[in-house]
Amino acid sequence: MSIQQNSAGTWRLGGELPVNRIGFGAMRLTGRTAFGSRQDRPTAAALRERAIAVLRRAVELGVDHIDTAAFYFSPLLSANELINRALAPYPDNLVIATKVWAGRDPSGEWWWARPEQLRGQVEENLRQLGRDRLDLVNLRVPRSRRDAPLAEHFGALAELREAGLVRHLGLSNATAAHLAEARAIAPVACVQNAFGIGAPAAERALLRACGEQGIAYVPFFAIAGAGREAGAQAAEDERVLAVARARGATPAQVRLAWTLAQGPHVLAIPGTGDPVHLAENVAAGALRLSAEDLALLG
Repeated sequence: MSIQQNSAGTWRLGGELPVNRIGFGAMRLTGRTAFGSRQDRPTAAALRERAIAVLRRAVELGVDHIDTAAFYFSPLLSANELINRALAPYPDNLVIATKVWAGRDPSGEWWWARPEQLRGQVEENLRQLGRDRLDLVNLRVPRSRRDAPLAEHFGALAELREAGLVRHLGLSNATAAHLAEARAIAPVACVQNAFGIGAPAAERALLRACGEQGIAYVPFFAIAGAGREAGAQAAEDERVLAVARARGATPAQVRLAWTLAQGPHVLAIPGTGDPVHLAENVAAGALRLSAEDLALLG
């Protein structure tokens, strides 16, 4: 497959920011594990240079949508600061999305912001990325709050949008009820949830609802699946392997192509620190699965 970034089509985030449907997730830039493992300084230096090269190559390949967060860091590396170092001054068409509510202290311990602390998290992202305004901020809902309201937190973000610190708002790890609650407060540009082959019916329904409402649906773990933060599992689904063999593609490319086939409003943000995997991910935009392939994969 040739690498043509726009072969998967484009979507306008928030109705105004055009992005190619295959973007880039920054979660793995700081190490092989999701949030970076402890490295000695020589190892960190090598990872830093490789991450910078991958980011620059991604933009060369036409990636114009990067997903990141201030809590993507290891003891010696920060994904946001790597993005800044690699890509600033930023291309005019580059959209950077980040997430708040979740946070990690310098030791790596997780904490969750109160509504009045979200401004500090937004300002932290602005500082690390070297920007005056964030293109898109997703409110990352804690797993423990999946059945709880989010109006106070989303309302606080809406105020930051009105103040000009944020251009568009989204939700991450959210439910259909959260989406309805948030839309009553301010426009929602995207929903970013775990989604892939084998996703439950409720999540598929939310994906369809987003499309009906003109909202981007942005899956994470589309390649990793049940492996989540640990990455793709060693034992691949036989259905995925069968389609990959028939199409001359990798299993990861099949999973990405399946993801994009779920609707024109569905974006992909595969992450990697490997330039070979980066090229394969971008090339997946040109892979068209047949109706038979899609039926087999479910």
